[in-house]
Amino acid sequence: MPRYIIERRFAEQLKMSDDVKAHIKEINDEVGVEWIFSFLSADKRKTYCLYEAPDEECLRKAAERLNIPADVITPVDRIDPGIFA
Repeated sequence: MPRYIIERRFAEQLKMSDDVKAHIKEINDEVGVEWIFSFLSADKRKTYCLYEAPDEECLRKAAERLNIPADVITPVDRIDPGIFA
């Protein structure tokens, strides 16, 4: 399945409870996307999230349903440093 990085900018510092994470997973499952992991900036106002999804539209649909930003969506390929050994 294709992978994407989503850059999200938040007005306030991001705080995420287990309940919020469970809700995100529920909506993502309904839309057909999988949140793999995220990086959180030092100021806790920006995330870079790796997802697997059929297409960008599914990612935008999930973000809209969750009322969270999806400022930049970039298709990505994996590069594994182990291939150089």
